[in-house]
Amino acid sequence: MTGPPTPLPELRELEALIAAGGSRLDARRAGEVALGSQRLPLWVITLGNPAPDRPGFGVFGGVHGLERIGAEVALAFLRSLVMRLRWDATLERLLEDLRIVVMPLVNPGGLRLGTRANPHGVDLMRNAPVDGEDHLPWLLGGHRISPRLPWYRGPAGAPMQAEAQALCAVVEAELLPRPFSLVVDCHSGFGLHDRLWFPFAHTARPFPHLAELQAFCEILDQSLPQHPYLVEPQSLQYRAHGDLWDHLVLQGERMAAAPVLLPLTLEMGSWLWVKKNPRQLFSRLGLFNPLIGHRQQRVLRRHVAWLDFAARAAASAARWLPQGDERARRHEAALARWYRTSAR
Repeated sequence: MTGPPTPLPELRELEALIAAGGSRLDARRAGEVALGSQRLPLWVITLGNPAPDRPGFGVFGGVHGLERIGAEVALAFLRSLVMRLRWDATLERLLEDLRIVVMPLVNPGGLRLGTRANPHGVDLMRNAPVDGEDHLPWLLGGHRISPRLPWYRGPAGAPMQAEAQALCAVVEAELLPRPFSLVVDCHSGFGLHDRLWFPFAHTARPFPHLAELQAFCEILDQSLPQHPYLVEPQSLQYRAHGDLWDHLVLQGERMAAAPVLLPLTLEMGSWLWVKKNPRQLFSRLGLFNPLIGHRQQRVLRRHVAWLDFAARAAASAARWLPQGDERARRHEAALARWYRTSAR
């Protein structure tokens, strides 16, 4: 006889952190998803100054359930905040100038099943109502053939999946109304290097906030000159339908206030973990996650430290965001860095 389903460890940890944070956090359910007889909550945690004129910083994880390390990095960042809230006066001052939004388990059903897609077989990062332009890779770029195949977009004309709707609703409520927001979406599984991908995925056209992104890269390179991240547009690697961040950037472009939303997808280079431990090739989880304890801890330390830097950069955005002629100069530098060289 089959017993009750094993609780999802990441969900247990998240709810323990919510309890530990108490009144210092605002935690709410942005929705829930069904998995058999279970209803899995989609938790969103907010803290810091809710005033709409303050910048925002968002951390998302677990969009692809198979990439558990993404959820673990987001949880580790939240854990750092919760534990520091008890004693860290500098964090308290940071939160006076910043709104932080954390959604560590966007796809809890996929995490439970160990699948990239959600329980309906839909890849959430192919699910937004955005169609790709030209030269999309077959299947990988998103398709509507069958949920039995990876990278399925969902049925044509159907609403976005509940998880995708919840993520978009959180960004639209908490981050897009602000003049400036920086977002990190934690993933794994591409190459030997840690990458920071930025929109667009659906087109090779330049991202509208290139000047701001170039300025962010400059302070990153100056402040952390040994950082491991390769920053590039996702379209430089491949193009895809239905990217949620493309959709949200386009939503912001249609708003009268024209907010600056800088979404960065942290693509942790999982091939490096496989190279160091080739036995991981024989494990589906091993293709996307560090399976050896000390490597996982090293990954968490590296990326949580960088997320702390990114949060501080968001809070201090007024000091480094380019204005006037400086913005035009940064835009030209970004075009030369990412687009003109890739066209040759």
